Amino acid sequence: MTDSISSVLSQIRAYQGQLGQAAARAGDVARSDALQGLGGMQAPGATQGTAAPSFTQTLARALEGVNAAQAKAGELQTAFERGDPGADLARVMIASQQSQVAFRATVEVRNRLVQAYQDVMNMPL
Repeated sequence: MTDSISSVLSQIRAYQGQLGQAAARAGDVARSDALQGLGGMQAPGATQGTAAPSFTQTLARALEGVNAAQAKAGELQTAFERGDPGADLARVMIASQQSQVAFRATVEVRNRLVQAYQDVMNMPL
């Protein structure tokens, strides 16, 4: 089970890297900064010079990043619908896809956590 959690975390880190690169290419500084905030996650067993953030803090930052991505996508979509010249279709679609990937990754992590909880609760004493 630890291997599956580690693999999910590594997949999320890979998605973060891809989203950060796409956000930097698109000039989306706010999204890029939000992804940098998720960098506090590290592999299990890895040590760090300073105290690592708690699971609650890491989860909260990750959810804030997903929320920010969805809010940014919504704002760009609204701006595009209004006809703002700064909101071209490519930026709207990129932001929409980024928020969709972030949301799907969040749902997958939630599903894995629920499954792990159910596995622990079903263990015989």
